Amino acid sequence: MYAKTLLPKRVREWVLNVTLTGLTILLLVAFLIPMAYGVTTALKTNNQFSEPGAPWWPARARTFEYEGEEYEVYLVPIDGEIKHMALYKKGRKTSLLIDIEHPEQGPIEWEGNWRQLERDWEFAPQWQNFKRAWDTIDFPLLLRNTLMYAGITTFGAVMSAAVVAYGFARFRIPGKQILFMLMLSTVILPGAVTLIPTYYVFLKIGWVGTWLPLIVPAFFSWGTNVFLLRQFFLTIPRDLDEAAMIDGANPLRIFLSILLPMSKPALTAVALFHFFWAWNDFFGPLIYLAGHPEKFPITVGLTQFNNLYSQSTNLIQAASLISAVIPLLVFFFAQRIFMQGVVITGVEK
Repeated sequence: MYAKTLLPKRVREWVLNVTLTGLTILLLVAFLIPMAYGVTTALKTNNQFSEPGAPWWPARARTFEYEGEEYEVYLVPIDGEIKHMALYKKGRKTSLLIDIEHPEQGPIEWEGNWRQLERDWEFAPQWQNFKRAWDTIDFPLLLRNTLMYAGITTFGAVMSAAVVAYGFARFRIPGKQILFMLMLSTVILPGAVTLIPTYYVFLKIGWVGTWLPLIVPAFFSWGTNVFLLRQFFLTIPRDLDEAAMIDGANPLRIFLSILLPMSKPALTAVALFHFFWAWNDFFGPLIYLAGHPEKFPITVGLTQFNNLYSQSTNLIQAASLISAVIPLLVFFFAQRIFMQGVVITGVEK
């Protein structure tokens, strides 16, 4: 009787686990398909895109050298099996083929239309595409500009957001909730609404054409970052603050010695969120650094690369993958703290 009542529960748990696992795998595949497409495209030859019947994986049409000449290799049906044969001489009704496994037999006459034959492809990744893409544009300059932009703005965004979040989480300020809601309302405000007024202000003070319009605003905190850090600060017991005050610590000392050291997961999450955003920022550098290619980050530099080599899809994908290496490495080394911070910052005391 006990086994009968227990079995349906086990079955339900098994079905639930299988369903969740299947959905997880489907989501993982869906997210990995663009990356797989980029890698395979970057390793292809440029001719493979226009060649009819070309496989999806990096390959090149197979050839065979015979008597000092290169001949195309086709898949030829002979005697009920498919053989790899080199097309020695083309003809309308009959053609001469060479068995690449037994070339000593010489040309073999084959009846049929050679145009209906399928080319023989061999796996041939073109790793030199990455070197060609690296040598084509000034990647060191683009990476240096991008690292400077992402690094400085990340520091400013994290520090300013931590200070503001500390004020909202620990101090009794008149109208604090109203101010907090007003700050959060800026998150849903479309950037296009403030684009022209902001650009006009920066133009009048002479900042257009410099990094200042992109770097300075990061030091005045962003609503999303403040919200995440405030949520984390609320989970830290106030008893620690009171104990520190008894020992003579002022609010600044409490912030620097207690809250910040205990907030490493949340600070890491906010830092990575902003770093990835700054690394992918395209519109800001495009409008504020126009006419100054020596200051372009990698996003704008890749756009110019795409315009110059619009027909070389493999080089475009290779350059895009090169630009993604540093963010992937940063996330790989900080993923444990990052995931912990994402979970914790969503919890409010």
